[in-house]
Amino acid sequence: MTNLDVLTPKQIVEELDKHIIGQHDAKKNVAIALRNRWRRMNTPADIQKEITPNNILMIGSTGVGKTEIARRLAKLADAPFTKVEASKFTEVGYVGRDVESMVRDLVESSVHLVQLSKKEAVKDKATEAVEEIILEALVPAMPKVSKKAKAEVAANPDAMPVSDEELNHKTRELFREKLRRGELEHRKIEIDVKASNSPNIGVMGGPIDEMSMMNIQEMIGGMIPKKQKKRKLTIAEARKILMEEESSKLIDMDEVKEEAIRKAENLGIIFIDEIDKIASNRSGGGGPDVSREGVQRDLLPIVEGSTVNTKYGVINTDHVLFIAAGAFHVSKPSDLIPELQGRFPIRVELQSLREEDFYRILKEPKGALTKQYEALLASENVELSFNDDALQEIASIAYNVNTEVENIGARRLQTVMSHLLNDLMFDIPDVITPNAKVVVTKELVKERLGGLVKNRDLSQFIL
Repeated sequence: MTNLDVLTPKQIVEELDKHIIGQHDAKKNVAIALRNRWRRMNTPADIQKEITPNNILMIGSTGVGKTEIARRLAKLADAPFTKVEASKFTEVGYVGRDVESMVRDLVESSVHLVQLSKKEAVKDKATEAVEEIILEALVPAMPKVSKKAKAEVAANPDAMPVSDEELNHKTRELFREKLRRGELEHRKIEIDVKASNSPNIGVMGGPIDEMSMMNIQEMIGGMIPKKQKKRKLTIAEARKILMEEESSKLIDMDEVKEEAIRKAENLGIIFIDEIDKIASNRSGGGGPDVSREGVQRDLLPIVEGSTVNTKYGVINTDHVLFIAAGAFHVSKPSDLIPELQGRFPIRVELQSLREEDFYRILKEPKGALTKQYEALLASENVELSFNDDALQEIASIAYNVNTEVENIGARRLQTVMSHLLNDLMFDIPDVITPNAKVVVTKELVKERLGGLVKNRDLSQFIL
C-alpha cells in the first residue's frame, strides 16, 4: 500500500539522517510511530480499532529540525501531511481559524496525493487523447477517411497520395511524428478550454463558518453550466492544460474522495507547531491570557478522536497521528491542560545545535546549503567549491552569532551564507564570467564575516 511495508524503523531513521543532522531520539520515536501504522493495519480487524497512535510532543528551540523531521517523515510514508500553527487558532466565538480547519487541510492534502497517483495511472490514455486534440488543431481531419486509404498510407508511406483523404491522413501522421519528437513545442494553436466558473460569493448578515461557505460555493458552482472559451497557446502550454482536463475526465472523483478519506484517517499526519504559544503560563507573567485555554479545549476532541465534516465527506480522527512542537521558553509542557498533555504521551527533547552539527549540516545532507549554492552557480556555468576549513569557519561563526545574539538554530546558516556569497552572486556573469572556478577558502570567510561576531551591535542586524 505504501513505503511502510518495506521500511523498518532503522531504515526510516537512516532515510531521515540523509536530510537532518543529529536528533536521534526524535527520529527514533517518529520512526516507531510510523512503523506502528503499518503494524496496526496488519492486526486482526477487532483489535485494529482499539489501537490508537502514540502522539508525540517535540520540545526544542527554533531551527533544530522539528518541522523538517515531521515533513520528511510524511514524504517518506507517502502520507497526507499538514502543518498548522497553534497560535493561528482561536476558540469558538472569536474571529479566526477554528481548529477543525486543520483536519480539512489534511483531507485536501490527501485528495491531492490520491489524484496524483490516479493521474499517473491514466497518463498513457490521457497523452493519446491530448495528442489527438493537438493534431486536430494543427491539421483538422477530413469528415471521412476510409480504412482503405489509411491502410494504403501505412503500407506505402513514401508513395504519393492519390486522394484528398490519403493526403490528409498522411499529413496528420507526419505532424504526429513531429509532435512526438518535440519539434512543434513553440508553435501556437487555438484550443477550447474550460472557463473558470467558481463564483465569488459574499454573505451579508451574521457570521458563517468556513465549511458552510465552501458548500455554498460548490453548490452554486455546480449549478452554473460549464463554459468553454478559446485560447491561443503554444503546444507546450496547451499540452499541460489539456493533460489536466483529459486526466480529470478519466478519473472517478467519487473513488478519489473515498480513498482520500481512508488514507487521511489511517495514514494522516498533522503537525501542530508553536503549541507552547497556547499554553497558559500558570506561574504568572507572560501577558494577557486571551482564550489560550479555550483553544486547547477545542483541540482536545480533535486529538482524542472525533468526526469532522469536510467537503469530501466525513473523516474520523481516531487514528490520525498528531505531532506537536514548541520551544517552551516561557511556558512548560505541564502548563498545557492535563487532558491535552495526556494525549501526547511521547515527549522528545531536541538538542540545541553544536558547532560540529553546523559543520555537518553544511556538508552531509542531500539538500545542504553548500550544494544548493553550487547548483545555482552551475546554472551560470560557474564552478563553486568550498574548502573544508572554510566550512568549519562558517560553522564556527554561525554558532558564535547564535550564542551572542539569538539562537535561531540552523536557520542562522542561511543568513551567514547569504552574507558571505551575496557579492559573488552579484558579480556573476558580468565580472565573473562563465567557465570560471570560484573556491571559498577560510581566508575569504574570515575577510567577509570576521567582523560580525566581534561587533555585537552589527550582529544584531543578522536576522
